[in-house]
Order: sequence, then C-alpha cells, then structure tokens
Amino acid sequence: MLPITTLLAALAAVALVGLSFSVSLKRMKAGTDIGTGDDPGLLRRIRAQGNFVEYVPLALILCALAEFRGASPAALWTLAGLLVVGRAAHATGMLSGSTPLRAIGIMATYGALLTGAVAALSA
Repeated sequence: MLPITTLLAALAAVALVGLSFSVSLKRMKAGTDIGTGDDPGLLRRIRAQGNFVEYVPLALILCALAEFRGASPAALWTLAGLLVVGRAAHATGMLSGSTPLRAIGIMATYGALLTGAVAALSA
C-alpha cells in the first residue's frame, strides 16, 4: 500500500540521517554542544538539516494523501522527483554556499508541494 510514498519516505529518512550525521560530526569538531558557536560551517549544516525538516514532512503527507486517493502515478512520480532533486540541490547549495543551487532546490521543492496539493485535491 502506498508504494511511491513508502519509497519517498525511505529516501527522505536516509537523507535526513546523512544531514544529521554531518551536523553531529561538525558539532564534535567545533566543540559546540548547543547552538552554532562562531562556526559558519556548523550554521550551514544546521540550516541544511532544518530546512529539510521544514519542508519534507508536508510533501510526504501530500504524497500519501494523493496516493491514497488514487492520484495518477505520473503526478506522484513528479512530486517525488521534484522533492528528491529539490532537497538534494538545496542541501548541496547550503553546504557549498552556492546560491544558484539553493534557488533551484527551493523552486523544485515548491513545485513538489504544489504538485502534491493539486494531486491530493484532484484525485
């Protein structure tokens, strides 16, 4: 049941572990248990992780609702593809300081959310 959402959630879990592990390693290296200290690299990693957590849950909920309601596989795969590409591009942009990658990432994420909203309401 809900195979596309299940796959997307599993990929998101792996990505979140990767982002979280990156934060943990940088915290240990910087000697900062709470907050960001004065390490801009740590702040970038925290925000990449935080931004992921801010957007991905709603996209997963929309995907599940749309899939449950019988949305077309094309709409679901579009949502999933936009979310995966968007979150990967945004995280890469955050960690590398690339504003164009961040912009591509957030636009793809917005596209995933809008696709999910339309698919959930249209099914």
